[in-house]
Amino acid sequence: MEKNKINILLVEDDIFLAGIYQKKFEMEAYKIVVADNGEKALVEAKKKKFDIILLDILLPKLDGFAVLEKLKADPETKPIPVILLTNLGQKDDVDKGLQAGAVDYLIKAHFKPSEVVDKVRAVLKI
Repeated sequence: MEKNKINILLVEDDIFLAGIYQKKFEMEAYKIVVADNGEKALVEAKKKKFDIILLDILLPKLDGFAVLEKLKADPETKPIPVILLTNLGQKDDVDKGLQAGAVDYLIKAHFKPSEVVDKVRAVLKI
């Protein structure tokens, strides 16, 4: 899988943080689309074939758990791996996210953007 053909959907309502991640992924030659709320995330996910979705949990309109549930309930978006990227670090939240179908759960404060890129590579096996 070539990097410049990888499409990532980043769902993050913090514009500053979204910009940092976006720059980092673009520097690595990935294509990235940013959605700043849960409803937009679902619209974007249906519009384009994404290879992976990075999903925050605390979002306006529809939280990340609801978005994840809808993505996994839809045959079109179900196969897309979802990494939860959030500051909610409670074990209950982690368990809930993984049980709902996320492939990984990253706590923003513990991971630098470059490490998030590494996680994406690991999940996509590139």
